[in-house]
Amino acid sequence: MADIDTGSSPFLRRAYDLTGPEDAAALYDEWAETYEADTAASMGYVGPAVAAGRLAELAPAPATVLDAGAGTGLVGVELARRGDYTVDGFDVSPAMLEKARATGHYRHVDVADLTARLPVADGTYDAVVCVGTLTEGHVGPEALAEFVRVTRPGGLVVATILDPIWEPKGYRAAVDALAEAGRADLREADEHPYRTAQDVTCRLVVLDVR
Repeated sequence: MADIDTGSSPFLRRAYDLTGPEDAAALYDEWAETYEADTAASMGYVGPAVAAGRLAELAPAPATVLDAGAGTGLVGVELARRGDYTVDGFDVSPAMLEKARATGHYRHVDVADLTARLPVADGTYDAVVCVGTLTEGHVGPEALAEFVRVTRPGGLVVATILDPIWEPKGYRAAVDALAEAGRADLREADEHPYRTAQDVTCRLVVLDVR
């Protein structure tokens, strides 16, 4: 595991050592009830606001957005503050998705394994946003190609990737491969705050889909 500050959270320490989708589902089902208090409140988790803010600047509402790794719906809430978006959510954890559904900001939420092919046709969405999922022990860089596949030409993929793993874990290489294949161009991969209480940063990766 990369040297990433997990604070005092036993859930976050476990999250960075997950062994696969079933392990992830079990952890996040267990964590769902206190997830937002443990992250947004206690850790200064600003990743959802950072990603939603940039998406809203580049793809104003109304736009149709897939929230890949929706969790409890923090991104959906942030997008709703910025416009009238149509948002669908995928996540591996049914308990987390129940929290997302309860926000009232999602058209549909469905259980899905983001390490596999998504149950969505090519070019379905104007944008895909993925926050907190392209990280240690979770979903690897191969998911970026799937996000591009389900985004229409001219659309956007906006994703947070923890800064310490951006290059070492192959995410930068995956982005370069998508560009070389003529599928997407890297607009930006700037460093942004992610968990402010721990001084953890992310790369906010924005891809222009061809």
